Parts: sequence; C-alpha cells; structure tokens
Amino acid sequence: MTTTVKEDAPDPRGLMTVYVAGFFSMGMLDLFAFLVPLYAIALGFSATEIGILVGSRGLLSMVFAIHAGACMDRLGARRVTLVLIAGAIALAPLYALMPHFWTLLILQIVSGCTVSLNYTGTQTLIAQLGRGEAEYIGRYSFATRMGTASAPIVVGLVWDFAGIWPSFLFVMAWGVALFAAVWAIPDPGVVRAEADAAGDDTSAPPFRIADALPRWSDYAQSFAMMAIPAVAITIAVIFVRNATSGIQGSVYVVYVEGIGMTGTMIGVLFAAIEAMSGIGSLFGGRAMRAFEPQRMMVVSTAIAIALICITPMLGGVFALLLVAQGLRGVMQGVMQPVMFSVQSKAVGAHQQGAMVGLRQSANRIAAMAVPPLMGWVADRWGVAESFYILGVGLIAICGLIYLAVLRLPQPGGRRTG
Repeated sequence: MTTTVKEDAPDPRGLMTVYVAGFFSMGMLDLFAFLVPLYAIALGFSATEIGILVGSRGLLSMVFAIHAGACMDRLGARRVTLVLIAGAIALAPLYALMPHFWTLLILQIVSGCTVSLNYTGTQTLIAQLGRGEAEYIGRYSFATRMGTASAPIVVGLVWDFAGIWPSFLFVMAWGVALFAAVWAIPDPGVVRAEADAAGDDTSAPPFRIADALPRWSDYAQSFAMMAIPAVAITIAVIFVRNATSGIQGSVYVVYVEGIGMTGTMIGVLFAAIEAMSGIGSLFGGRAMRAFEPQRMMVVSTAIAIALICITPMLGGVFALLLVAQGLRGVMQGVMQPVMFSVQSKAVGAHQQGAMVGLRQSANRIAAMAVPPLMGWVADRWGVAESFYILGVGLIAICGLIYLAVLRLPQPGGRRTG
C-alpha cells in the first residue's frame, strides 16, 4: 500500500536526504574540476592538453542533457541517479592508473558524463519531493553551495599531504557517501499520491532499452524555445557566464600553480567563489526588483569575466586573488536566480523541464569549448596573455548581447532601451 503524502507537508526526512545528496553531488563536480588539472600538471601535459581534458568532461553530458530529464521521468530519477553515481564511483580510482593523455581523455569523457548527470538527478528529486516550492529548493541550493565550497579545500589538503592515489580514493569515498544519500531518498510522494488518485500503478516501470535511448521529440521541444527572444538572450548569457568556469578549471589552475600556490591555497580560491555565490544568490530577488533583469544579467556577467581575466594583474598576491574570486562569486550568485526567473516566465509551466535541459546543454557546450581554446591561446601567446585575449573577446560578446537586449520589447510594447 502506498503512503499518501499531504499536499502541504513534504516528508521532512525525505527532504533532508535530498539536501545531503545535493551537498555531495555538486561537490563531486568540483572535486574533478579541481583534481584533473593538478593531475595533468603533475604528468607534464601542455596547457592545450589540459584545456582539452577539462573541456572534454562536458562532451557526453552536452549530448544527453536534454534526454536525461526525459529518461528520469520515464524510469524514475532515483533509480537512474543511483546507476550514474555507481559509474562515477567505479571510474574515480582509474584516473591514477591513466598517465597517458589519450586514455585519460577517454576516461574524462565518460566520467564527466556520469558526474554531471547525477547532479541533474538530485535537482529532479528536490523538485519532486519539494513540490516545486522555492523554500525547499532554496535550501537545496544552499546545500550544493556548501558542497562546492568545502570539497576543494578538503581534497586540496589530501593532494598536498598524501598525493595522487589518496586524492582519487577520496573522490571515490565522496561518491559512496553520495550513493548512500540518494539510496536513502524515498520515492517522490507527490508522484505516488497523484498516481494513487488516478488509480494508476505506482511501481517503477520495467526497464526497456528504448526508454534509455534519446528521442528526437525531446530535443525538438527544447530547441524550439530558442525562438523566444528572452530564452535566446538568457541562453547566450549562460554560455558566456560559464566561460569563466571553463577558464577557472583550466588555465587559471595552471597560472596560480605556476606562481607558487599550493593545492590547499588553490582549493581556498575555488571555495571562495562558491561560498560568495551562495550569499549573492540570496539577493537575486531584490536585484531583480531594483534593476531591469536582462540588462543586469549582461552587466554582471561582464563584471564577472573582468574579475577573472585580471588575474595576472594581481601580482600573485593571495589576498587579492581571494577578493577577486569572492567578488566574482557575488556577481554570478546574484545573476543566477535572475536568469532562471526570466527563463521560467518566458515559457509555460508545461515547458519547464525542457527549459532545464536546454539550459544544461548550453552549460556543457561552454564547459567543453572554452578550456581547449584557452589552452591553445596560452600555448601560442603565453598563459598570462591568454586571460587578456579571452577576456576582451568575451566582454565584446557581452556588448553584442546587451545591444540585443536593448531591442527587446517590454510587456507594454516599449523597448528596454
């Protein structure tokens, strides 16, 4: 017999397990983003090779991001997420056994997909268990930020004091904790209660190969939304915004390691942006009321780009690097809820899932494209120079997006400019 969950009272224990899962799932993304460049440096790879490695982790998840949400709907988010986590756990220690570029590249492509999509799974689970309420999703978001803030510091200490093997075994242990948290999550009560009311079978559907394969209709529905101007603008902003993460995960690590920063210090720099981003997100609603949302998105993105691209100007002073990371975190944190709100209001309630898939595809494209480009520029013109070259290019793109925003009509028929 299925337990009915009250409409106004989501299961507190279920919510808590999702918060814990969010902590570990988002933290796992940063563990790989932090360790892979350091490992590649230790192996003597060039900046271009490091950029390719970092960017490649988004290749498969870019292709399957839209499909993943539909697959979780068909087979159950909890079940699919557990399979993805198990794959990530099994693959983590293999990094220490792969000292050659091409074998490491293949491993990074496959592992990156499992890690990225298990985070998609925990996002789906909180949406189901929390009934879409902002209160619960906000707590989940805070938990994910705490995961990304703490993971780099801890693994940085492991790297400095224990080395390569213990670092990747730590990632494996982190994955086991994530698996346990997701295992403890109950099947979403909302889904079961609705199925009971309709007299439908609430058991998990049997697995069929066809259910795990991509469907053209899923992709067509998502990409069709790019015809909506507000959606197109926000997707462009997301791409440019996530370029800063691509910089941080590739040449930024090469640069700060090259000027003498230890793994622990680099971990603190990574943690600073995540912690301040969490704080900044608390002010997204106020900022949206105080400023025109789409203009603010573009301006805050340009500021965030400038803050990471001035890194060579800061003279290797740790305090200045920390302040720049913190300010960039605030900019990106304030902007994120604004972006999601603009997207949500631009499409219907029945299109929210497709919107998430489209957004994640843009995330993955940026994560895959920027690091190799940054690495190539660094090898050709120098590491420090690559910050300036890419910074000028990205800010110029922001300028073009801003001009497009000025041409968008407001609800009253006026243009924003």
